[in-house]
Amino acid sequence: MAKKSSKSDRQAVIDEIRKKQKGAEKRRGYAIVGVCTLIAVLIVLAAAYRPVLNWYDLRKFEGIDLASIGAPASACGKITTKKADGNQQHVPTGSQVTYSTAPPAFGSHWNEAGTAPAPFNRKYYTADDRPELEALVHNLEHGYTILWYDDSIADDAGEMNVIEGIADKFRSDDDNLRLKFIAAPWTSADEKESGKFPDGKHIAFSHWSAGGAGETDAAKQVGAFQYCSKPSGAALKDFMLEYPYTDSPEPDAM
Repeated sequence: MAKKSSKSDRQAVIDEIRKKQKGAEKRRGYAIVGVCTLIAVLIVLAAAYRPVLNWYDLRKFEGIDLASIGAPASACGKITTKKADGNQQHVPTGSQVTYSTAPPAFGSHWNEAGTAPAPFNRKYYTADDRPELEALVHNLEHGYTILWYDDSIADDAGEMNVIEGIADKFRSDDDNLRLKFIAAPWTSADEKESGKFPDGKHIAFSHWSAGGAGETDAAKQVGAFQYCSKPSGAALKDFMLEYPYTDSPEPDAM
């Protein structure tokens, strides 16, 4: 009887160990599921955080005129121009064009519906989603003004908020051609190809001018440029008044 009792005791101990192991495995399984769920929730929250924060930050620009956003116009230098070329000079989509100015205001470009020019309803881009330069130059041909910002601005959350606040003034669901504006990055890769902004300048406006509204002589076309140390809604407003979309090679195209 003693042997049987000892065997039973050993079995009981084994059963208890197995029971505890199963319990520990269950707890580990629950913990893994819990951690995975928490990670999934954090990913969703992180994805939602930036748009919500952007919305919150942009509220301060509601009801404020464009000219009151950002630095004063004195943050920008004088407007300069350079003889333009490239009107109607389309190159195959995907081919690279090296532009002679930083940033471009004119030149050969892509021509493909839905790609070049970039869509009218997008007013703000980052380095993660910016169209290629060859597409944006087609926007310039259609009368857009582009605000370009360099990497030092891209790394400054406050300045980026100002730029998005400026871009927000041009957002619209209609086809108002006066809203031909885009804010886009001038990246380090662009700098290697076409050069940097002048020393101390981190923002640039560019526009492809026909030489006057209604002008059809391509020989009179120029690229217009203005460089700034900081984003300035006041300077941008003045620039776009001097060079409206109507003063471009193809003002009626989107």
